[in-house]
Amino acid sequence: MSKKKKTVVETDADVILIGAGIMSATLGLLLKELDPSLSIEIYERLDIAAAESSDAWNNAGTGHSAFCELNYTPQKKDGSVDIKKAVQIAESFEVSKQFWAYFVEKNILSDPYLFIRNIPHLSFVWGKKNVEFLKTRFTSLQQCNLFKDMEYTEESAVIQEWSPLVMEGRSKKDKVAATKMDLGTDVNFGSLTREMFSYLSKQSNVTLHFNHEIRELDKVDNGDWKVTVKDLESRKKRNRCAKFVFIGAGGGSLPLLEKSDIPEGKGFGGFPVSGQWLKCTNEEVIARHHAKVYGKAAVGAPPMSVPHLDTRIINGKQALLFGPYAGFSTKFLKNGSFLDLPLSIKFNNIRPMVSAGLKNIDLTKYLIEQIRQSPEDRFEALKEYLPSAEFKDWELEYAGQRVQVIKKKKSGGGILEFGTEVVSAADGSIAALLGASPGASTAVSIMLDLLDRCFKDQLQTPEWQAKIKAMIPTYGQNLAENNELCEQTRKHTSAVLKLNSLVES
Repeated sequence: MSKKKKTVVETDADVILIGAGIMSATLGLLLKELDPSLSIEIYERLDIAAAESSDAWNNAGTGHSAFCELNYTPQKKDGSVDIKKAVQIAESFEVSKQFWAYFVEKNILSDPYLFIRNIPHLSFVWGKKNVEFLKTRFTSLQQCNLFKDMEYTEESAVIQEWSPLVMEGRSKKDKVAATKMDLGTDVNFGSLTREMFSYLSKQSNVTLHFNHEIRELDKVDNGDWKVTVKDLESRKKRNRCAKFVFIGAGGGSLPLLEKSDIPEGKGFGGFPVSGQWLKCTNEEVIARHHAKVYGKAAVGAPPMSVPHLDTRIINGKQALLFGPYAGFSTKFLKNGSFLDLPLSIKFNNIRPMVSAGLKNIDLTKYLIEQIRQSPEDRFEALKEYLPSAEFKDWELEYAGQRVQVIKKKKSGGGILEFGTEVVSAADGSIAALLGASPGASTAVSIMLDLLDRCFKDQLQTPEWQAKIKAMIPTYGQNLAENNELCEQTRKHTSAVLKLNSLVES
């Protein structure tokens, strides 16, 4: 049964954004640019923006463009490789770069070096079957101009040149292969998000509230949403009313979606997965690696656990991480509660969640094995990618929580989804973002999809169309099928975002 509608109350804001992560920042910036008169209120339960999934230490930092992530190009039973998802993600990241470049040109985002750097993206495999897969993948991707600059080699000497550390100490008998895209990037989504909110908070009719937690969401008679907010410092509650609400609270989105009680949110569940990194502490080793080197995930592993030896630029300093190692926690957020998972189980989603669990026994076994790993076990996994690694040079770093979406099927069962899912009410008055990778990198495309659902009439106006095309010149066009437009776009965004040189040692 749906909740009974409440009495009409006065509208306090046009938009309420829940969660101060990359998604809310992107949507807030989009909406304020499209309609400067909009009043926006932003609520975050922590004391700083981008402290959960958007923080640099809590995510991969890869500008996900499907250049090196092998899980975006699954192999079919006949041996061929499906590149559909890779093309979609690559195109979406080009949209994100255009959006960021627009705000750099307007001096809203100051120095792009603070949030994005050039880092080559490599895929690296060994063993006959994996080499055959990578070659097939490369050949398939070459059919799309988004990947035409990709290089492929099975020559150890070439791979040694591309990424010396992965070849040092490796047997010369090993059959190896690698691909490389120099256009790859490392993105500090924490820095980017905080700069976006810094700008937004200074705009008229925009307020940003930290240490505020959303307790209730209720639809009122005039179609607005009454949002009950608790100030965690004063412990006082107050009600705010908005025409549109966006739930962009990362792992915390599912419980809030359930509070909204919209029919479209019924049947969704969440499966939390935690992560850990091995962080290099030897500056000499860090200085010798300048790439994101992705491998193949273990059987049963979630996509967020694809192993990679990863150059990062965090707070202006170069770092080297390996992982992530997956784990399990009932928390939905790094700063969440162990009761998050059990409290999310409702009558309408218990069957999909049980069904998805039974169908993913391999994932459960994998997570148990990961939890039971000793430091020596983790180090052995590292040595597969970095044979010359020394135990003393690496320490454990905890990453963020991810909540994979469990979606209800028509049959009543459930399926575990690896990706992002926008759930919106039929009237477009509320929307929530669920899921994980490649979320942050494709945030702009995800939010454009949300606008099409929730601001459909405004989006069709000449004014909004013109403004969107100013922010994203290729809006409505297909880069994958237009080589000339793709080259022009990449040339422009690379120049504005200073992506013409590799990271300096």
